[in-house]
Amino acid sequence: MLLEYALGDERSYLWAVTKTSITSHELPPRKEIEQAVHHVHDLLTARNRIARFEPMDERQARIAQADSEYPMAAAKLSQMLLSPVADRLEKKRLLIVADGALQYVPFSALPLPATGRQGDRATVGRGERGAERMNKPRPVTPSPRRPVAFTALIANHEIVSLPSASALAVLRKESAGRKPAPKTVAVLADPVFDRGDERFKSSAISHGNGRAVVAQTRTDPALLESDLIRSARDLGLDDIRGGLQRLPFTRKEAQTILSLAPADQRFGALDFSANQTTATSDELSRYRYVHFATHGLLNPINPELSGIVLSLFNEQGAEQDGFLRASEVFNLNLPAELVVLSGCQTALGKEVRGEGVVGLTRGFMYAGAARVLVSLWEVNDHATSELMGRLYRGMLGKRRLTPAAALREAQMALWREKRWRAPYFWAGFTLQGEPR
Repeated sequence: MLLEYALGDERSYLWAVTKTSITSHELPPRKEIEQAVHHVHDLLTARNRIARFEPMDERQARIAQADSEYPMAAAKLSQMLLSPVADRLEKKRLLIVADGALQYVPFSALPLPATGRQGDRATVGRGERGAERMNKPRPVTPSPRRPVAFTALIANHEIVSLPSASALAVLRKESAGRKPAPKTVAVLADPVFDRGDERFKSSAISHGNGRAVVAQTRTDPALLESDLIRSARDLGLDDIRGGLQRLPFTRKEAQTILSLAPADQRFGALDFSANQTTATSDELSRYRYVHFATHGLLNPINPELSGIVLSLFNEQGAEQDGFLRASEVFNLNLPAELVVLSGCQTALGKEVRGEGVVGLTRGFMYAGAARVLVSLWEVNDHATSELMGRLYRGMLGKRRLTPAAALREAQMALWREKRWRAPYFWAGFTLQGEPR
């Protein structure tokens, strides 16, 4: 079932499309939906919030409170978005075409809505001719006096997002008859963001008095006012060069993924090699799965400044352009089955248009990727490493699961583990593109 949303100032709409029918449903106004989205997003990402001088016990209490409030807030949002089609969802695969702020909603972590059609305006099916209905939506809000039974949507559904409904037709047209890439998986991971990184010690080219000395040369001064810095400022990250932390579990993640493919079927670029030159080379076009394990920025204000952060320094300590912009992604040749952007650092700013998600996704699809897996918030490094290991074992193991099925299985596996049970740890990734 395809679910397409459009947010409007006075009312919003949902269209539900199956092989035999199209129905339209009226939803609450944009402002009401956006408020619910913001609330859910804030609760989901409470662990990412840094409160100055906050004692550890207060932080833990705040996170626990957010976790306890999430089921009720998520149930309210689920009723807004899904109740009109609740009794027709069954166990279908769901294709979501979201609008604006909804592109930051992890539908996989919303609870199953109460059944009962509400707000139907028209039904057009095979053999039918527009049976008109004018029922107004009657939102169902869970009673605050009763605990909310939480069963996430992912328990019954594979969930895939699309930039637009027509994007699926374009993807299938472009990939029709295309031979699969000859090799299995390429991974770019654990790049160098800071000149003080310990990896400079082993790569230094000059030495003095027995101590490694990193060359302090600089490249173009314009790099100091780069697109990376501009994009970071849009997202409220003022000191991006000093603020990007190394993601230690991305190395383990890369090694796990690479271990699942034969030596002649894999390509790994870590440390200084995880750079823009590698990312834009023709080498990556030879692999069915291309995996970036690093920070990324999804910029909803200037979507063209969304991108992936790779090594910002070379082995000699010279600054280099390590920001792979969305505009540059469009020019890549990347006929991959799946491109994964793992460990992305993203932001839901004041302007919640969702265009950062769309821009980066469309860039990789235009480059040839059938699917893109991207994160909706700054994800936990350790949990992401665990999730990605399970994802690739599903896709590259004996069962050869589709990316959508493998992602669902990986997310449910983390959901069942006590330490990763909160949706923050497993629901941050959304699959965009070909659902099959």
